[in-house]
Amino acid sequence: MMTMSNSLKLGALAAVVVSSIAEAQIPATRQIGSVTATTSEAFGVNVFVRHLKDGVLVNDIANRRLLLFDTTLSKFTVVADSTPATANAYSGRNGGLIAYKADSTLFVDAASMSMLVIDPAGKVQRVMSVPRSQDAMVLGNSMLGAPAFDGAGKLVYRGMPRPMFRQERVAAGAGGGAPAFSPPDIPDTSAVLRIDLATRQVDTVAWLKGPKIKFDIQRDDNGRVNISSQVNPLPVVDDFGVMSDGSIAVVRGRDYHVDFIRPDGKRESAAKIPFEWRRLTDEDKVAFLDSVKAARQRMANAPMPQIAGAPAGAGAAAGGGAAGGGRPGGDAGRPGEVRIMIGGDGPGGGAPPGGGGMMGNRELSFVPAAELPDYQPVFFAGAVRADNDGHLWIRTTPTKALPGGPVYDVVNSKGELVDRVQVPKDRTIAGFGTDGIVYLIARDGTTTKLERARMK
Repeated sequence: MMTMSNSLKLGALAAVVVSSIAEAQIPATRQIGSVTATTSEAFGVNVFVRHLKDGVLVNDIANRRLLLFDTTLSKFTVVADSTPATANAYSGRNGGLIAYKADSTLFVDAASMSMLVIDPAGKVQRVMSVPRSQDAMVLGNSMLGAPAFDGAGKLVYRGMPRPMFRQERVAAGAGGGAPAFSPPDIPDTSAVLRIDLATRQVDTVAWLKGPKIKFDIQRDDNGRVNISSQVNPLPVVDDFGVMSDGSIAVVRGRDYHVDFIRPDGKRESAAKIPFEWRRLTDEDKVAFLDSVKAARQRMANAPMPQIAGAPAGAGAAAGGGAAGGGRPGGDAGRPGEVRIMIGGDGPGGGAPPGGGGMMGNRELSFVPAAELPDYQPVFFAGAVRADNDGHLWIRTTPTKALPGGPVYDVVNSKGELVDRVQVPKDRTIAGFGTDGIVYLIARDGTTTKLERARMK
């Protein structure tokens, strides 16, 4: 008869064997190829690129500029900016780039709910309205996903989960008829939408798991209501990308595999991708939360960055002040009003839909350690990018200390792990060209430069 001790030993041995098999299937991590060109022009923190046959479009979001560089990355022309220097004004909010027909590009201006069709020479040929007004923000914000056209020529993008707010009045005599508020409910899933620009017909092709945002409501003696957010800094999420053959690829974070929606509508699920999973003990979870809170405190004590177009001293995130109308000047508000403090751009990439200003970040709290996952997530939101050669690049979370920059899993059109590539320190991938070209953003404090490198 097998004893409990022997059973536990066999279970532990089986876990070691399974882990060893998984590690044997993981390709050795290699360094990305050499850098062949670097811009002398510096950009803000968030930069997105669109490779063209004779150049590259650079979306410098923080500085609200759209630039067209030549193939050497040494010369550029201004396509749009926030000054009268050009005939085309950059959006008052974030602008997004979407690869369009041939070498043309859509530049989405969320503020005006329009899409500029830009030709390969950087000239605006015409203007279209966004397919649906409620989707302007997600199409115009490259940090909320990577919209792209599928094999049928339909635009694919992540929909925006919408918080539901409820307000009820309490009975007279139990607060004098003052409004009683319930916490807003934000869904922890979002739809992958597909729309035909000609007919404006939209359908949902998949659902993505996202972080769950919880809220805490407090009312002071003067009747003011404060709603602060509570987030999980280690969310298990899904992400998606549109591959070069037009297939929609949904990467599942729970068990790390890819679901495909092919151009002909066929759906396929690939096998699990091997990964060196890291189990989190109770002590690990507590230590992680302590480190995140310490990092948050350092950020709170740092000077607030001033964003172009924001009121002096506001320190507001691009696109406005604190979500829900919090006053950037620090006004405590009037009796009976509701101030909603939404944060959440934490290390998990689990920003709540719609973002949040600096005030929201300072009101941010975290879930108890017991609510963190038992295994470290493979990736965070925004980790998936599709190249032009039939691969997905998935920026993975480090399971052990490695010198250098982040490591990307390279997955083919069958959902198989075929390569693992590490970029240099302080670099991340900004986009891809053809024939093995990759663009890196090299960060130095609050500025970045663009580099072109070879994949091998």
